[in-house]
Order: sequence, then C-alpha cells, then structure tokens
Amino acid sequence: MFLKPLHRFLRTAGFKLTVWYSGIFIFSSLLLFSLTYFILSSSLHKQDREGIYSKLKELSSFYQTGGIKSLERQVSVRKKFERQGSFFVRVADDSNRTLFLVIPYQWVEFDIKALERKTQIDKETWFYLHGMGSKNRLEIASAPLGDHYFLQVGKSTGEREKILERFREIFATVLLPLIICGFGGGAFLGYRAFKPVRHLIDTTRSVSAGRMDARVPNPHTGDELEALVELFNDMLARINSLIQAMRGSLDNLAHDLRTPMTRLRGVAERALQAGPEAGAYEEALVTCIEESDQILRMLNTLMDISEAETGAMKLDRRELELGEVVQRVLELYRYLAEEKNIQISVRITRGLSLVADPSRIGQVLANLVDNAIKYTPENGRVDIEAYKSSEDIIISVKDTGSGISREDLPRIWDRLYRGDQSRSQRGLGLGLSLVKAIVAAHGGKVQVNSEPGRGSTFTITIPAGA
Repeated sequence: MFLKPLHRFLRTAGFKLTVWYSGIFIFSSLLLFSLTYFILSSSLHKQDREGIYSKLKELSSFYQTGGIKSLERQVSVRKKFERQGSFFVRVADDSNRTLFLVIPYQWVEFDIKALERKTQIDKETWFYLHGMGSKNRLEIASAPLGDHYFLQVGKSTGEREKILERFREIFATVLLPLIICGFGGGAFLGYRAFKPVRHLIDTTRSVSAGRMDARVPNPHTGDELEALVELFNDMLARINSLIQAMRGSLDNLAHDLRTPMTRLRGVAERALQAGPEAGAYEEALVTCIEESDQILRMLNTLMDISEAETGAMKLDRRELELGEVVQRVLELYRYLAEEKNIQISVRITRGLSLVADPSRIGQVLANLVDNAIKYTPENGRVDIEAYKSSEDIIISVKDTGSGISREDLPRIWDRLYRGDQSRSQRGLGLGLSLVKAIVAAHGGKVQVNSEPGRGSTFTITIPAGA
C-alpha cells in the first residue's frame, strides 16, 4: 500500500525536476571545486618552482663571483634570517659526492643519502626525493656551477600539501550542507514551477465535474506558464460562451421549430377532417413541403455556421472578380428592389479581385443585400462599395432603412436571434450568423454601424489573398 503512492510520487514531473536540478547543482559544485582545487594546486606548484629556480640562480651567481667558499658563506648568513625549513641546498662534484649540504632539521624524513646513490643526474631537469613513511616530497632542481661541480636547491611539498589538505577538509565539511541545499532548492523550485500546473489540473477537474466558471489563478510571473494559464482561461471562457450560446440557440431552435411543426400537424389534421377530397390533400401536401423546406434550410444553415466556426467548412478558394459576384447577387434581388422603388448604387474598383470561395462570398453578399432591401422602406437607397486597402479588400453595404436598436446591436450575430423589428419579417434569424462565420473562415471580419431611423452599414474586411 505504501509503495504505490511512493511510485506515483517518483514518477511526477516535480520529483524529476528536483532530481535534475539537484544533480546539476551538485555536479556543478563538484566541478567548480575540482577546477578551483586544480588552479590552487597549479598556482602553489608554480610558486614553489619559481622560488626554487630563483634561489638556484641567486646561489649560482654567488659561486660565480666568489667560488664555493663565498657560496657557503652566503648560505650560512641567509640561513639566520630566513625562516626555518625554506630550502634544501647541496653542492656535489661530478662523482655525486656531497661537498656542501644545508638541510633543515624538520626534513629528516628525506633520505639524503639517496641523492648520492644516484648514478646519473640530469642537471637540467627537476626531480623528486620521496620521504620515508610520508606523502611529502622534496622537489629539487639542479644547475651546473663549473669546475665539475653542480648545485641542487630543493623545497619540501609539505606546506603545499597542508594547504591543499585544508582546502579538501573545508569542502568535505560543506559537502553535506551543499547536497541538502541542492535537494532543498530543487524541491522548492519544483514546487514553485509546477504550482500553476497543479492549479491547471485542479481547474480541469472542476470543469470536468461541471463547474464551467472555474478558472486557473494567474501566477503573474511573466513567463510561459503565465501565458499558458491566460490561454487556458481564455479557452475556458470561450468554451463557456459557446456552451451558453449553444443553449440559447437550442432554446431558440426549439421555439422556432415548434411553430412549423405545429403548422405541419395542423395542416395534416385539417386534411384528415376535410374528408377524401383531392384538393384538400394536395393543398396540405404543398404546405407540408413548404414547411419542411423551411426546417431543412434552418438546419442546413446551422450546419454551415457550425462548420465555419469550427474550421471544418471546405472552401473552394480561387481568384474571383468581385464585381461579377456582386452583379450576380443583384440580379437575384433586382425585382424585389424595384417593387419597393429602392435605388441600388454600386461602386467597385475596376479589376478588383480576391482569392476566396465564390459561392460562400455570394452567400455573404446575398444575406447583406437581402437584409438591406428587407429593412429599407420604399423609395430608400442601398449603396454597395468595394475597394482595396493595403493588403485587404473592404466591402460595405449601406442602407437607409430602420436601423438597429442599441439593445439588439450586440446580439445580431447570435444564432436564431431576431430583434423586435425583424420578427415581423419572414426569416430564420441565421443570416448574420452565417455572414460572420463565413467571413471569419476566410480570415476576415465584419462590423456594423447603425443608428435607429437612419440605416445601417455593414463593413467586411477580407485579406486579398485569403
């Protein structure tokens, strides 16, 4: 029972981040210690060698000026003033027989006789004399003096080893706190770094449980996690608004379907009550077909809107002449405009073209022109204008109709929404929703400016290369 939660904990991203951070931190600390230790050891080694070499040159100069007697006298005088244990000095002949020797009494661990037993001494290089029962070494350099003599100057590595050993002891002392700090820092970093993720998980669980108003607290860190939280909250808000809109649409759809379904039932009942008259049955069937077509148009339009909003609508994009599309749309509404004596003005830049789906753009223009004529009183005016601005195509449809009230303006794009004025007109309440969805599918946007009693202007902006 205990191993299962432990196994889950070991598999968490927070634990993995802690291990990685701790491992990198501890490894970096060890690497830094090794580098510092190497630099310190190299510096002390270089310093000792420079001291030995300087002493060797100094004593060689004394020999050149006054011979071996002068060398012995200078070494004896300087020995009184220098701290004990500084340098080992030896003068020998070609047969490696010691002629003069100065060795501090602390260095009794070194077997000086071993120097005399060497059959071959390279007078130009360095060599070491190991201590007896000690890790210390005597680092010695040789130089010829002339007259078949040579000089040896050395120094013990004991002081250097003491410094390095002290450095190692200090690091060993701080190693345990360093490991604790590494794991503690890793745990703290993992906890803080994944705190927004935990909030994200909790919020997702709340949403799964039905709480669509749940949101992830914003960490205000200014990093990618904050961006992720904001995007997630925006997505939840959008999903919530879509669900609310869907509920409203379903309510409106149920309400709007109730009327044609009731009419269908009423027509069928009247036909049955009228008796076996061919005329009554024929009239009932025609009415049923009309009502069925109305319902099918409503459902098909809803499907088109849903496909466009979800990106599933298939667009047959091609380069089209916008003027030709507008003319085809106006041919459909010419007689309706003439009946109401509505003047239609078209101003389109010659040769204006864009890459889009001709049938879908035709649907957009047809819906806007249909609304403009429908809500414009007799002797009114509808102006259609299209031009290119920068990389976009601007299309506007302006009418002198009744306009849209401020209360209805924010909701005209909702599915199946019909304002008070539009309820007196025949329609589904889906035209503007379809217009917005198709324009958005082409990467554009649609806006409206309206004032009650003075008309409305719908403006479409579509990328020319959409």
